[in-house]
Amino acid sequence: MTNLKPKKQPQRMCVSCRTRRDKRDLVRVTLKDDGTLVCDPTGKMPGRGAYLCKDEKCIKIELKAHRISKGLGADTSEEELTALAQEILKLCETN
Repeated sequence: MTNLKPKKQPQRMCVSCRTRRDKRDLVRVTLKDDGTLVCDPTGKMPGRGAYLCKDEKCIKIELKAHRISKGLGADTSEEELTALAQEILKLCETN
């Protein structure tokens, strides 16, 4: 009889609500070399990343607190954050 252990899922923390979840349950936002923030649906883009829940409530909290841009050291405008939030919400609707 083989003794197979279930594979561990990587855990990440949402920057908005500070809860730990499986990496696949979160959306990664990446800071590109040019200083812009982009949604990373694959989770494999190069660059520093931060994670958000796929929840509208967490995304709205993030828009007010700017935790992603502060944590990643990015200077982002309100318009850029709003566009990023809309992109994440569209991604969450399709999944």
